[in-house]
Amino acid sequence: SSARFVSAGRTDTGVHAMGQVVAFDTDKPKLAIPRVINSKLPGDIWAWSRAEVDSDFHPRRYARNRTYRYITPSMDADISKIRAACSILEGSHDFANFCFRDNGRSTIRRIEKIDVRLAGNLLRIDITANSFLWKMIRKIVTVLLLVGNGARDLEWLENMLDPASYEEGIKPAKPYGLILTDVNYGDSVQWFDDGYSMRRSRERIEEYLVYHQVLAEVMDQFLPKE
Repeated sequence: SSARFVSAGRTDTGVHAMGQVVAFDTDKPKLAIPRVINSKLPGDIWAWSRAEVDSDFHPRRYARNRTYRYITPSMDADISKIRAACSILEGSHDFANFCFRDNGRSTIRRIEKIDVRLAGNLLRIDITANSFLWKMIRKIVTVLLLVGNGARDLEWLENMLDPASYEEGIKPAKPYGLILTDVNYGDSVQWFDDGYSMRRSRERIEEYLVYHQVLAEVMDQFLPKE
């Protein structure tokens, strides 16, 4: 049978989520707990917390903001240039050059914060905004890397934020590095974590981690040796 539900965000194929919020009505509230829901879900989807909300609650419209993290190889990019670019992107702008147009929707969005950190040879880019356009985050990542590796400068970035006088297509970064990490509702939603479901999901993630660590070493064996 089919189920009717509404989610807080629509992620592209290949994008991950650890903070997705899904709302639905049920006539069996005692069964609407993560460990029961997980028994009916595919193996790569897990619920780990629950909240009871008013009947008019909408997870997308009621969200104060959302945070995504993108993880990518640093490729010796200049992090000071990337942070300077982040400062330009923060605030309200027309992001028409940073998205795929979607049925005439306004392309003006407000980015609250972009935080960039080095973690070994990887960059972690956290972006928080009230809402995002289609592929907006992945195109922002592409732009930040272009500035960071010196292919483009900050003046070009400022031009990109003025689509009325300057247009340029930007290829979005790969989807596999993107994670929806948090949807913020302030104090309006009271969450109750399911300890059992959290332990089980942690065990499953650790299994995936070992699998991919081994697979990375296997792939390395196929690289030509000097």
